[in-house]
Amino acid sequence: MSDIRIILTETLREDYRQLPKHIQKKFDKQLRFLAENPKHPSLRIHRLADHWEFYVDIYYRCIFQQEGNVYTLKHVGGHEIVDRFSRR
Repeated sequence: MSDIRIILTETLREDYRQLPKHIQKKFDKQLRFLAENPKHPSLRIHRLADHWEFYVDIYYRCIFQQEGNVYTLKHVGGHEIVDRFSRR
C-alpha cells in the first residue's frame, strides 16, 4: 500500500474538464502511476522553478508541487503551461 497522497486543486479539476476525452484517459493513467510509483519512467518528472511537471503525453503536462509524500496537482494542459511555471 502506497503512502503517497495526491491533492487535486480546483484549478486542476477545471483544466481536466477542458481536456479532450482521450487526454483525460491518459491523465488518469499517469495519475495511477504517480500514486503507485512517482519514479515511474513514463512520468518523466522534471523540476521547474518552484514547481514540478510530469508528462501526460508528448504534448500535455501536469504541473504540481511536492512536499514529502504529498503531491498537490495544480494545472494540466498543453506544453505551454510549462513556460508559465518555468519562468517564475
